[in-house]
Amino acid sequence: MSEAEDDINELDSETENGDVEMCLMSEVDYSEQAPTYKSRPGGEAVPKVKQVEFNDNPDSLFFNDGKRRIDLVLVYEDESKHASDKKGSIFRRKQRRREVFEGSLMDFGVELEATQSVIDEKLFYVKLHMPFDTLCSYAELLHIRLPIKPNDLATQSSTYNCFTKYFYPSEDVIPKETSFFTAPFKKDQLNSFYVKDQEQFFTPAMRSRMAYYVLNRAPYDVKGSMKKYGFSKLMNGGVYKDAYPLHDCRFNVKSKEPKCPNERFLLYNEWANPKSFYKMQPLNLIRKYFGEKISIYFAWLGFYTFMLFLAAAVGLGCFIYGYSNRESSTWSKEVCDPLIGGQIVMCPQCDKDCPYWRLNITCESSKRLCIFDNYGTLVFAVFMSVWVTLFLEFWKRYQAVLEHDWDTVEFLQQEEQPRPEYEARCTHDRINPVTQSKERVPYSACGKCMRMSCGIGTVLFWILLIIASVVGVIVYRLAMFIVFSSRLRSDWKNRKELEPFKEYVTPQMATSLTASIISFIVIMILNNVYEKVAIWITDFELPRTKTEYENSLTLKMFLFQFVNYYSSCFYIAFFKGKVVGYPGQPVYWFGAYRNEECDPGGCLTELTTQLSIIMTGKAVWNNIQEVLLPWVKNLIFRHCTQVGSEKVIPRWEQDYQLQPIGKLGLFYEYLEMVIQFGFVTLFVASFPLAPLLALINNMFEIRVDAWKITTQFRRIVPEKAQDIGAWQPILQGVAILAVATNAAIIAFTSDMIPRLVYYWAFSVSPYAGSSNHTMAGFINSSLSVFNTEDFSETSRPDATVSWSNITTCRYRDFRYPPGHHNQYEFSKYYWHVIAAKLAFMIVVEHIVYFTKFMLSYMIPDVPEALKEQIKRERYLTQVILHETNIKQFKELMKPVADTLQDQVEEPELDLKF
Repeated sequence: MSEAEDDINELDSETENGDVEMCLMSEVDYSEQAPTYKSRPGGEAVPKVKQVEFNDNPDSLFFNDGKRRIDLVLVYEDESKHASDKKGSIFRRKQRRREVFEGSLMDFGVELEATQSVIDEKLFYVKLHMPFDTLCSYAELLHIRLPIKPNDLATQSSTYNCFTKYFYPSEDVIPKETSFFTAPFKKDQLNSFYVKDQEQFFTPAMRSRMAYYVLNRAPYDVKGSMKKYGFSKLMNGGVYKDAYPLHDCRFNVKSKEPKCPNERFLLYNEWANPKSFYKMQPLNLIRKYFGEKISIYFAWLGFYTFMLFLAAAVGLGCFIYGYSNRESSTWSKEVCDPLIGGQIVMCPQCDKDCPYWRLNITCESSKRLCIFDNYGTLVFAVFMSVWVTLFLEFWKRYQAVLEHDWDTVEFLQQEEQPRPEYEARCTHDRINPVTQSKERVPYSACGKCMRMSCGIGTVLFWILLIIASVVGVIVYRLAMFIVFSSRLRSDWKNRKELEPFKEYVTPQMATSLTASIISFIVIMILNNVYEKVAIWITDFELPRTKTEYENSLTLKMFLFQFVNYYSSCFYIAFFKGKVVGYPGQPVYWFGAYRNEECDPGGCLTELTTQLSIIMTGKAVWNNIQEVLLPWVKNLIFRHCTQVGSEKVIPRWEQDYQLQPIGKLGLFYEYLEMVIQFGFVTLFVASFPLAPLLALINNMFEIRVDAWKITTQFRRIVPEKAQDIGAWQPILQGVAILAVATNAAIIAFTSDMIPRLVYYWAFSVSPYAGSSNHTMAGFINSSLSVFNTEDFSETSRPDATVSWSNITTCRYRDFRYPPGHHNQYEFSKYYWHVIAAKLAFMIVVEHIVYFTKFMLSYMIPDVPEALKEQIKRERYLTQVILHETNIKQFKELMKPVADTLQDQVEEPELDLKF
C-alpha cells in the first residue's frame, strides 16, 4: 500500500457497501470557536470556489479584482485526470474532502479564489481573504490587542543612543513606528479603537495568523453533529501540500505594486545582507513582518551576542596571559629540562606493549597546558559565573520591555487557544477547577498519568542508550591507546623523517584526537534519531496548547542533547585518570581494559581539545547545513520547474518554489544556541577562548538565519510569543550548574590546587630544606616512585619494550615509595591536596552563589520606568474605554430622552391653553 493510501486511510474507513464511516472525533460548539460559522441545511450543495485565470501581474498581493488582499495561500495537486482507477478513487476522496473543507471556510466568512499553476497544470492555488467583519470577529475571539490612540507619553532616550544610533538602519529607510495605547479588541466597541483605515487596521501578520486559526478549525467532514477537522490531517493525507502567507515582494527587487510596502526588500538590505553585519537588528520591522515569535528569537540572539563581547574580551586576555607565560612557568621548565624531566623515567601506561618513557617528551604538551591552566583561568571562571547572572538578569529586563512594546504581556492567559489535535480527541468530561463548569478533555486523570509515565520511561531509556554510546567511545579510547603506544613507537624507530613530530604526536594526543572526532560523528548521527523519538513522545502526551507542546518538546530535546554533547566532556573532566590504581595494581574496565591515565600534565589539555573540536565542528556543520541545503534544494526545484522566459510567474507561485520552514519553526535554532551556551559556561575554566568562538559564530548565525528565512524559505505564518518559553529556565539551570562544574574543573581536573598546596606547605620546612616558598621541585613531588620488581605478570612490560637497568619508574600520584612501611598507600601530601580541593569547592561555590543571589536581588526584572509607564497606560486606556462607553450610552439613550422630554412638554402646553 502506498504512503498516500495510508494517509487517506487515517482519515477515512470504508464500510463493505462503500460508504464512508464517520468517526466521532469531537463535538465542538462552533458558536464559541468560530463566531461567523454558518450551518447549512441538510442536502444543500457545498459552495464551489470560484476559479479564475492569472491576470499576468507577478507582484500582485490581491485577488484578481485588485481590492481583496491575499491573507493565506493553499496549494493542492489534482492528479485525478491522469490516475488509474485504483488511485482515482483516492484522489476523488481527496477532492471531496477539499470541497467540504473549502465550503466550511466560506461558511466561516472567508473568501476564496482559485488559480491554476502556470508551471505545472496539476497544481492549484487557493487564495484566502478575510473580510473586515470576519477579522473583527476573530480578533475579539483571540483577544488581540489593537491601538486605541497614539501614545503621548514621552519616552526616555537611552544614554547609549548617541553611540548606538550609528549602528541602526536610517529612519529614512525604515521609518520609526508610531507607539499606541492598546486594549483587547471588542467588536461592539469598534468606535473606541484607532481605525484610520480599515485596510491598515489589521496588519498582514495579524490577518495571516487569524486566517491560519480558522484553517485549523474548519471541518473537512460533517455529518450531523459529527465533525472531523484539523488542517494538519489534510496535509498529512496529501489533500493539501502547504499553506503559507505571501512574501510582499522579491528579496532583491522592489515590487511595482503601488500598495506594497516592500518590507521583505528592506529586511534583506538592512538586516539579512552580509554587508549589514555591523548594523543593529530592526526588531520592530521583523516583528511586523514575521510575528513576535520570530522577532523574540532574534532579539534574544542579538542580546546574547552583544553580551558575549565582554566575555570574549576577558577570555582572550586570559589566553594571552597564559600564552605569554608558557615559557616562564617553573613546572614546564622542569618537565623540559634534560637534567630534570630528561632524567625521570615514567612507568608504562598500558600492560605489556607499552614501554618506559622519559618525562621530557611531554615538554610541548606541558607548555600548552600552561596556556589554559594558570591563575588567570581561576579569575576568568569566577568572572563567567558573574557574567552569566548579569546576562540572564539584564535579558529579563530587556524582555519585559519587549513584552510591553509588542503587547504580549497577557498573551498566554488570554489569546492562546488549544491545539486542533488536542480538541479533536476531547472525549472525557471533567469539571474545570477554575470555572466549575463542565469541559471536555482528551483523557482522564489516570490516562494522563499513564501517558506521562510512559513518556518519562521512554526518555530515561533513550538517555541510557546515549550513555551506552559514550561508554563505547571510552572502550575505543582504552583499546586504541595500546595500539597507538606500540604503533607510534615502531614508526618513530623505523621512519627517521617522522622524528620531528615525536614531541607533538604522543599516544595520548592521538587517542584523544581520534576519539573526539568519532565522538562528534556519533553525536551528529544520534541527534537525528533522538529528534524523532522526542517528537513521538510529545505527540503521545498530547499537550493542550502549542506553547505547552513546545515546552515539553524543548525539555526532552535538551535532556537528550545535554547527555549527547556533554557526556564525553564530563567523562574527561571528572572521571578519566581519577581511578587508575598504580602500576602494580591497575584498575580495569570489564576486567579486560586498563583504565585510562591522564597525561603527566593532567587531563585539562584533552578537555580543551574535545571542546574545541565539538564547538568548531558543530558550528561549521550547522552553518553549512543552514546555508547550503536550502539553497541547493531551491536551485534544483527551480531547474526542474523552469519555464520559458515568456511566462509570467505569480507571487504565490514564486513563494511555493521556496522551502517550507518546518513544523517547529526556529526550535532547532534555539537548541543550537542553548547547547553553545552550555559549552561557553559549563567548561569555560578549561577553554577561555570558548566565548570568543561563540561570538564569531553568532555574528555569522544572526545573518545566516536572517538570510535563510528572508530569501530561502516561504514566509512563516506569524505567531505570538510572550518570551523565549522553556529555554529561560533551562538557561538558568545551566547557569547554576556552571558554577559547580567550573569549580570542580579547577579543583579536580587542573593542577592548580596541588601547586598551591606545594607552594604554601610542602616547599618549605619541615617538608623541604628551603625557608622560602617556591615552585621548584613541584614536578618531582607530584610523581610517586614504583619498584619495577613489583609489576604483576599481567602488567609487566615485555622484554622487547623494557629498558635495561631500570629498577624504579615514576607515575602521577601521591603515594608512599617502595620500602616505606605504608608503601603504595596514599601519602600525607595526597590528603592535604584532597582537603584543599574540597575547601576550594565549598568556599568558591558559596562566594559565587552568594554574589549571584545578590545580583539577582539588586537587578529588578522589570525597570522602574517601565512599571510606571505600564500603570499610566492602563489608567489612560481605562479612561478612554470608560468615556467611550458613556458616549455610546448617551447616544443610545438620546432618542429615549427626547421622547420623554416631548411627553413632559405636551401637558404643559395643554395647561396653558
